[in-house]
Amino acid sequence: MINKIKKKKAKKKIFLETLLVFFIAISPFLYKVYDYLPYNQNGDALILGFTLGNNGFPDTLTYLWYLTSKIVPLYLMIFWFLTSRDWWYHIILIPIAMYAFQMFEVFYDSDNMIDTDNIWWLIPICMITIPFVYFIRIKLYDKHVHGIDLEAMEAELEELKAKGYSSEKTDLSSESKDDVIQKEESNTDMSTGTIDNFLKNIQDRIQGWLHLKF
Repeated sequence: MINKIKKKKAKKKIFLETLLVFFIAISPFLYKVYDYLPYNQNGDALILGFTLGNNGFPDTLTYLWYLTSKIVPLYLMIFWFLTSRDWWYHIILIPIAMYAFQMFEVFYDSDNMIDTDNIWWLIPICMITIPFVYFIRIKLYDKHVHGIDLEAMEAELEELKAKGYSSEKTDLSSESKDDVIQKEESNTDMSTGTIDNFLKNIQDRIQGWLHLKF
């Protein structure tokens, strides 16, 4: 029974990964699909029985070119975000938001201008994501380059306190302890751990739904 469940999950995972690879492979062709669509005498495109107009653009061809130039990079970025295991993968949210806002502006903006004010919509996302990724980099640099592992130091201090040692009996110098405290306060103020867990939970949950564990 367990083997059947594992085989079923494996088949679903391979199927979804195959779809993912397929859409990545055909992305250059999807980008140029507007050149091969049928158009009526008014210049409107005919897509699966639906008629698509210019939506305020000079012509339908230009409108479809704009859409494909946003849709294709958007779904590629989403695929990248869902499958990435790099420490900086959170920064991919910025281009994802950029393309999403550009799409939103085309469909729901009341004026005839595009790619204008949507850059300001990215500022709150940048203000959260960029400092968050920067402080992750600091933690990794301290741990792997300087050999400073704050979590290990904290665990060691707690263990010494549990054994009845005072702060004067620890091996850390006052300067080292001040550095540790300052770094801990900085990490606490920025709440990087909380944001990291939140974004990681979102990514893992979506991957769990799709069985895309890498």
